[in-house]
Amino acid sequence: MNDWQKKSPLDWEAHVNSMVKVAVIEKQEYEGWVLTIDPVSASIVLATFPGNEEVSISVVLGHAVQEVKILKEADDEMKQRLSCIFAPEESEVYGPEELEKRKNDLKTWLETNHIPITEEGELGRTLCVAGVLTIDPPYGPEQCRSSNEIILSRVQGLIEGYLEKEQ
Repeated sequence: MNDWQKKSPLDWEAHVNSMVKVAVIEKQEYEGWVLTIDPVSASIVLATFPGNEEVSISVVLGHAVQEVKILKEADDEMKQRLSCIFAPEESEVYGPEELEKRKNDLKTWLETNHIPITEEGELGRTLCVAGVLTIDPPYGPEQCRSSNEIILSRVQGLIEGYLEKEQ
């Protein structure tokens, strides 16, 4: 186990959102912005921007890392750019009040249609349909989870219809 692999996750966290130069065995070097570091393998996920809009992702395996040198810290603009790399493009951000309204509106609509629904979780953020399906924030068809494919498909269809009607 090399020195890099012996570090703690808190040590690695200091490297996230930093431009680094990673020296690996066989005298190779990689340079890029650290997106994340896998806490199990100590592998480093690097992002580089060869063109204006394109991004290139590379993974440096933890067992090969010999030295990591921080070249510079990311400014706010670069942090924002890095945080959006793996985010879905149509991803919307909802505030706590809006999420609560979406949850309550969907719950009321499901109850109106005689579908048994309860709130679960520490904060009551997860909706549970008949004890076999859960709906997490932001309460769309993509957030439905169930091991019963038939119920999953039907509830997702109901929610899609509900959301289309609301728009």
